[in-house]
Amino acid sequence: MPRKATSPAAEEKKKPNEASGSGAANGGTIRIQYYRSFIAAPKTHKTMVRSLGLTKLNQIVERNDNASTRGAVAKIPHLLRIVEG
Repeated sequence: MPRKATSPAAEEKKKPNEASGSGAANGGTIRIQYYRSFIAAPKTHKTMVRSLGLTKLNQIVERNDNASTRGAVAKIPHLLRIVEG
């Protein structure tokens, strides 16, 4: 089956944006700390914490600094914090 032809505009959307300030293009990482228990939190919050790889309180993990990771942390700021340094 032949490949579907794509327009130049569609190919531009696929390329990563080097001008974005997220730091993902430079291989940047952020450190995320799980500092409050999710016992009384909704199930969606629990799954988001687990999907980031956090299993224990006060655990710190390093993840890629991109929009999806920042968005996940922004959804549950009462459970997670971004650690500087």
